[in-house]
Amino acid sequence: MTLLGGDRPVDGRFPGGEAAGASRKRPMGWFFWLCLGWLGLVVAAAVAADWLPLIDPLATDFINTSVGPNGRFWFGTDALGRDIFSRVVFGSRVSLIIGVAVPAISLTIGLFVGLIAGYYRGWLEHVILFYVNVTLAFPGLVLLLVVLAVVGADLLVLILLFGIYGNGGAIRIARANTLTFVERDFVAAARAMGASDFRIIVQELLPNVAMPLISIALLAVSGLIVFEGALSFLGLSIPPPAPTWGNMIAQGMSDLTTHPWVWGFPAGALFLTVLALNFVGDVVRGRLDARESAL
Repeated sequence: MTLLGGDRPVDGRFPGGEAAGASRKRPMGWFFWLCLGWLGLVVAAAVAADWLPLIDPLATDFINTSVGPNGRFWFGTDALGRDIFSRVVFGSRVSLIIGVAVPAISLTIGLFVGLIAGYYRGWLEHVILFYVNVTLAFPGLVLLLVVLAVVGADLLVLILLFGIYGNGGAIRIARANTLTFVERDFVAAARAMGASDFRIIVQELLPNVAMPLISIALLAVSGLIVFEGALSFLGLSIPPPAPTWGNMIAQGMSDLTTHPWVWGFPAGALFLTVLALNFVGDVVRGRLDARESAL
């Protein structure tokens, strides 16, 4: 059985797919590789932070308070004498963990729930769509405040809350694509050959429906990193003294003009990471969309 269905290629090319093939072969460009290199550097630093020769991000040094960038403190120190460079490196962990774990949870749940809704239809689809509409209509910030007030700010709680509550959009996308592919010839052929519903969903529909969700995954990561940074800035994420980019920016607001390095370097790290994720995500999505349109 052929996955991804669609028209058969003629002489190795899909009808109307010449432009898509050219898009796939187009060089990525130096800025793409620069962004990818930055993301690799951020991930490597976050993973290896415990083994790098860094100053303890929580250690205070009241002799070197609010020191500007120099040979010893590359990014300077804050009002408590804590090393900004070390705190930026360790603070990237929270952003990356939330940015990767939350989309993985929400897109996985959304993919399979959307597949079930679009394939079986009927009352089950109505129940799932009611859940989606409720989650999209209910103000997420209110739910976040209630949960944090009850259980406190914890990384695992934030990941589960964002991952479970934020899957409404993924469910709708997966359902819409399932409705499109379930009527295709390769699904009808699988039914005619006696394939079970489970086999049709997993082998025929899943690869097709997953592609649009994969294409938006990197953009979801960047959005969540910004959202976590905003929550940290408001004091609704991991509380100090644990470093996150958001709470480091918030702590530097009291010295906005006199000590700009306190907030400038974490803000710069956040900006560059989100910029790189958005650019790489756009390129990857363009390649996947071109491939999908050719199939």
